[in-house]
Amino acid sequence: MSSLADPDRRQRIHELVLALLGRQGELELLAGDGVGGGVTEGDPGLWLERNRRVVLRYQALVRSAITLDALIDQDVSRNQ
Repeated sequence: MSSLADPDRRQRIHELVLALLGRQGELELLAGDGVGGGVTEGDPGLWLERNRRVVLRYQALVRSAITLDALIDQDVSRNQ
């Protein structure tokens, strides 16, 4: 199985992440300094929590792409 250091695998994962992002619809970005994302200015707890949820969502997309790549790699190896 390929390691994450393999440039070809990194490229495939990158492309999978972009494809998954493309299917997400609206792209949510991190809010800075408590402003944006519908969060009222002055409550850092709210914007930190929102940013945490956004980061978790992106981490899930990356894990999904890595899993898909591993499944594809396993299938290719099995069929060779």
